[in-house]
Amino acid sequence: MEEILYKSNPWWEDKYTFNGISRNKYLQKLEDFLNNKDIIFLTGLRRIGKTSILKNFISLLINEKNIEPKHIFYISLDLIALSDMTIGEIIKEYKKLHRLPSSQKLYIFLDEVTSKENYQQELKNIYDTEDIKIYASSSSASLLKDKNAYLTGRQRVIEVMPLDFEEYLIFKKITIKKSDAYLKESYFEDYMSDGGMPEYVLTGDISYIQNLIDNIIYKDIIAYHNIKNESVIRDFYKLLMERSGKQLSLNKMANILSIGVDSAKRYLSYFEDTYLIYTIEKYGKLNEKIKNPKKIYAGDIGLKNVVTGFRDKGAIFENLVFLKIKHLHPSYLYIDGIELDFMTENKILIEVKYNSILNQKQQKLYDNTDANKKIVIDSIDSFLKLKI
Repeated sequence: MEEILYKSNPWWEDKYTFNGISRNKYLQKLEDFLNNKDIIFLTGLRRIGKTSILKNFISLLINEKNIEPKHIFYISLDLIALSDMTIGEIIKEYKKLHRLPSSQKLYIFLDEVTSKENYQQELKNIYDTEDIKIYASSSSASLLKDKNAYLTGRQRVIEVMPLDFEEYLIFKKITIKKSDAYLKESYFEDYMSDGGMPEYVLTGDISYIQNLIDNIIYKDIIAYHNIKNESVIRDFYKLLMERSGKQLSLNKMANILSIGVDSAKRYLSYFEDTYLIYTIEKYGKLNEKIKNPKKIYAGDIGLKNVVTGFRDKGAIFENLVFLKIKHLHPSYLYIDGIELDFMTENKILIEVKYNSILNQKQQKLYDNTDANKKIVIDSIDSFLKLKI
């Protein structure tokens, strides 16, 4: 046990500096919550960089905040060697190892926290009884749902998204001078092809992305939900990627795959839980949201391109806009057969046209729709200037 803890926490014995590439906007969010008691959850796609962000933040705590390294504890809870131990027992072993009194302020980092079945109740007990700041991560949206409300009022959730274009350039070690601004377009096309999975952006290894998709589908859907027909699940994902940016008919998908509509609904929720896809509802009253189909977007356009090929740049561009405005909880607008792409929860109307213009009917709907603000994103430049 001692060996596992020391291997997981190299800063206890040696000087520690994070050697990866910093994602500063997430470090800032973690730091913003440092001095309150809230439990902070990092969530998002597998391999999106959650562990790297946590370890980068640990480096910041040690080297910039001057926190004693032995007061910082990191552990990945999906280690097989820890499978029979509760979170409380693991933390107790850590405290015993360094003879830390219960009054000592500690910083605990729990990677893949949802590996532990009763993690919410355990975290509540720690929150209520000890002076411990908890940062945790999970790759499952469904497992983060607090059905018993143990952590209500005690948690904040931060979703880690794929690299944005500015981060992409940093990971690629590309600096564009003002005098070379015209190069942005060609690099953005590369970004539209590659997507924002950090490891893939660094290596360009297509097999990495293919294996990642396979692993997520198998571990988080097929194995976790004990699904017998693996090929149907894999085909379901391919169909989802083909329909990215479009209204999704589960009836049609069910017919294509020769499965029931209820199964199709269930499978869709499984893919949403893994962050491989997102769905948005039709803008309007509750009954309209319920009876109308959802639109679907890929969790990362690089993952989509591996499945569909790099084509339909308009759909890819729209997907990137969605990922950029996802935090505003957009819906899509659809009236009398005419569709506009997004209406955000604060009533910003956004239409995406990649190097094209609205047709006459779309323009009329755009002009007549009540909104607090209206934006047409029709170029890379307008995409990069979008700050909402």
